[in-house]
Amino acid sequence: METTIKKPSLITGMIVGALVTAPLIAFFFLADVLVGLPLLPFDLTDWSARNLPGGVITFVIDTMVSIIRGLNLGRTDVVAKLAEQATGVITLFGLGIVAGALLFTLLKRVHRDQAFITGAVFGLVFGILMALVSSSVNFSATTSTAVNFIYIALMFVLWGVVVAWIYTDMTRLPVTAAETATTAQQLDRRQFLVRVGGATATLTVVGAGLSALLAPQEEVIGTTVADTGGTGSDAQATAEAVVNDGKLQPAPGTRAEYTPVNDHYLISISTRYPIIDAATWTLPITGLVDNPKTYTLDELKAFESMDQTITMACISNPLAGDLIGTTRWTGVSFQKVLDEIQPTAEGKFVRITAADGFDEIMELEVARQDENVMLAYAWNDEPLTASHGFPLRVYIPNHYGMKQPRWITGMEVIPEWEEGYWVRRGWSKEAIMRATSVIDTVATDAVYEQDGASYVPIGGISFAGPRGISKVEISIDGGDWVEAQLRDPLSDRTWVIWRYDWAFVEGSHNFRVRCVDGSGEPQIESDAPVRPDGATGVHRVSSFL
Repeated sequence: METTIKKPSLITGMIVGALVTAPLIAFFFLADVLVGLPLLPFDLTDWSARNLPGGVITFVIDTMVSIIRGLNLGRTDVVAKLAEQATGVITLFGLGIVAGALLFTLLKRVHRDQAFITGAVFGLVFGILMALVSSSVNFSATTSTAVNFIYIALMFVLWGVVVAWIYTDMTRLPVTAAETATTAQQLDRRQFLVRVGGATATLTVVGAGLSALLAPQEEVIGTTVADTGGTGSDAQATAEAVVNDGKLQPAPGTRAEYTPVNDHYLISISTRYPIIDAATWTLPITGLVDNPKTYTLDELKAFESMDQTITMACISNPLAGDLIGTTRWTGVSFQKVLDEIQPTAEGKFVRITAADGFDEIMELEVARQDENVMLAYAWNDEPLTASHGFPLRVYIPNHYGMKQPRWITGMEVIPEWEEGYWVRRGWSKEAIMRATSVIDTVATDAVYEQDGASYVPIGGISFAGPRGISKVEISIDGGDWVEAQLRDPLSDRTWVIWRYDWAFVEGSHNFRVRCVDGSGEPQIESDAPVRPDGATGVHRVSSFL
């Protein structure tokens, strides 16, 4: 009786691709933790972020933030970073599924004796493409570029060989014309896929578990601020710096006036942050300067230090979002550095580059006119953490965070303005901080009686950069705007806590808030999205009392 070989279907190829790709992804995580080899899934996300059109990236960001806030999934920056990392894993998994189907299609067209070489060549091509992607964006691997390239290529060669082996094993089963034989063959194939799936699950779980177990926790890197060597012209203990003796107490439920470093928002262009060795790091300042210099971290700390309590916000922060925080910065005024390097008359701007591939342009005249432009090396009297820009970041007053690189690796004085990283992707050229007001709380659990009336405390924050806040107003149920009380801010560069105690009538009520900055300019009340210049509009909340 004549027998034939029944070739596996395209769907089977997709399943096999998924089964082989899952442990491969787990191995990438494990090798990253154990040896410092590239973590390809994260590199795929980073490559997409750098190469997709700005409009696409903005749509993804807006959608992600909307989902996080709409479903109340947690801190926007933390959940968004997890989503970015998960996207990389899903992308590689999806590519593995598609590649599995393509390889099965190829294997159907070649003799079984050529299956392994076909799988190896296919995997090599796949691997070279992935290695090129990784090498163009990866900065976290501790191994050499050549080793990284070979490693990724060989991993996909192995992937292709394993897929080919599974294919040949499946096609080794004969098919007879009899229905019973066909049914038996299908059962054998299903059992085979179940066994492969079981092995895959075991390898994936073991690899993922080990990588999670061995993954290091973030640590503060560097020396303490006490070793800066600066004179600390405005130095004082952090505890003293955050004390606010203002008579006005925040309404219960208002956010903390001072943001602990671990709670400060963190938005970056990469799925991971650079790890930089303070002992070998230097800051070269070149270009149109009479005295080009290369500074070590200790040399920057030798300048007279300055301390500033600062509120920083991300330009992608929506109305009432959590991508904003207040903490104490320590560093050196950029004016002092300019005095040493002496930019030439032709030098008008400085290009700032960072270890994560970010770059931004700052006008030198801004630094010349404002001594508060600073190179910061500490937050809260401790060295910057790796995630927040160690060893050095810049602070430019009155600008959103998109203008302020972290993990700085170089500065070059140039004659003309250029587009920075986010400007090239369609965001604001100036990125000036927009005035904003937020209702943090309608403290229904803090209602009190006074003079025969029931009062509910309402409170929140207002912020307009170093321009300050001169007035905050509340409107209830569409009524007249009434002025709230303001708490003295921690500094002239931080948000202002406001409070309004309202004698309420029981029922459902709507509340709106707006502010006027220190120059007398009211905040923009018309609604605008975060892109390109930052969100505007009036924050509204509803509450039943």
